Amino acid sequence: MINFTKMHGTGNDYIFIDARKKPVAKPENLSIKMSNRHMGVGSDGIILILNSKIADFKMRMFNSDGSEAEMCGNGIRCFGKFVYDRNITDKKEITIETLAGIKHLKLIAKSGKINQAIVNMGSPILRRELIPMIGKQSLVINETIQLVDGSSFEITAVSMGNPHIVIFVEDVENFPVEKYGPLLEHHELFPQRTNVEFVQVINSKEVIQRTWERGAGETLACGTGASAVTVAGSLTGQTEKEITVRVKGGILNSFWNEKDDSVYLTGPAVEVFTGTWPS
Repeated sequence: MINFTKMHGTGNDYIFIDARKKPVAKPENLSIKMSNRHMGVGSDGIILILNSKIADFKMRMFNSDGSEAEMCGNGIRCFGKFVYDRNITDKKEITIETLAGIKHLKLIAKSGKINQAIVNMGSPILRRELIPMIGKQSLVINETIQLVDGSSFEITAVSMGNPHIVIFVEDVENFPVEKYGPLLEHHELFPQRTNVEFVQVINSKEVIQRTWERGAGETLACGTGASAVTVAGSLTGQTEKEITVRVKGGILNSFWNEKDDSVYLTGPAVEVFTGTWPS
């Protein structure tokens, strides 16, 4: 049997498994089965808690389609809550190894339990070939992209350890995310596919975000996406460097710090329930 804990950060939900002592076989397949919302636990993916030789812990994250992602801003906050609330660590400032590098977390407790975390998401990657995105122009800011159905959008591309494109729209609530999300995710310009953020600017300090997440479809929130939106909003002159990001699952606060060129993301971490899964 596999012990698991379901958690979410602003509705972006993941199944956490402590795999420090007992390895998980074929986590790609397990994520597909457990994430199924009708025949499984139901989630946007699974996250494994692992030992690390270069940080306090190591995180591996698999989307609901079985693909492995480099980083998850909402999931990593819940990771911090998992290890602290279970007395695996007594530190409120921890480091976590990810495929996007080592991330630093500051955990915030209420009544002895973690309810929020601040994550140093690292420096945004803006060079096209590193995002990665095919093409010649180095930076991708308000660049026009053509889709197979004849439509086109202006995109700004940012990697926060995983690829994102940000598209600003006038009415995000009624925008057909389910139509254009997959077309953009699988566009030929993105060799590793891409996450897509559709964003409505309320004012220079507040936006509304919907995310089509690579490998998962539309999710209620995306932490790396909120970070990418902060950078894109600043680069295009539509927002300040510190903003409130409203997502379907709640509110995230994001700050692109000029001093260290890092994006800091603050948001909640919530435990939903625990259970066991047949191994």
